[in-house]
Amino acid sequence: MPEPRPPAPNDIRLRKILDETLVTPHWPDGFVMRCLRHGDAPALHALLGDVFENRADEPFDDWWPRISGDLEFDPDLCFLVIDAKGRLAAAALCWMSAFIKDLAVHPQARGKGIGEALMWQAFAAFRDRGAAHVDLKTNTVENAAAVRLYERVGMFEVDWEG
Repeated sequence: MPEPRPPAPNDIRLRKILDETLVTPHWPDGFVMRCLRHGDAPALHALLGDVFENRADEPFDDWWPRISGDLEFDPDLCFLVIDAKGRLAAAALCWMSAFIKDLAVHPQARGKGIGEALMWQAFAAFRDRGAAHVDLKTNTVENAAAVRLYERVGMFEVDWEG
């Protein structure tokens, strides 16, 4: 497995201890959560490109083999939120090592609690798999709103090495 990229300026590692503070995810009306299915990858790639500017130029044919071929990938740990019109509104792509790789909420779906529900979903899935904690990496400047969400669900900063 390749070495992870070194942290960029303002990158932090956050952790959630999987204890009795976990709550059941609440999905807003008109939204449902399901795991990744065959054929969902192009929509996931498009969502990630819409949300993360630094990924907008990576072609699907490069991205999907890299993601799906990673030893950490499990489609059951890729949580998709679908809106009432059948469109992908949000996603959490997680690695098997209890790491949330990507959390993306489409701009039109923000402010409804979907990101928070996805976090609780990921926490529960990893607790059910026996994990003691879940980590993620974020940037305090580029993702200030996300940092507030992560703190609201009980995540805290840990040393970069974990």
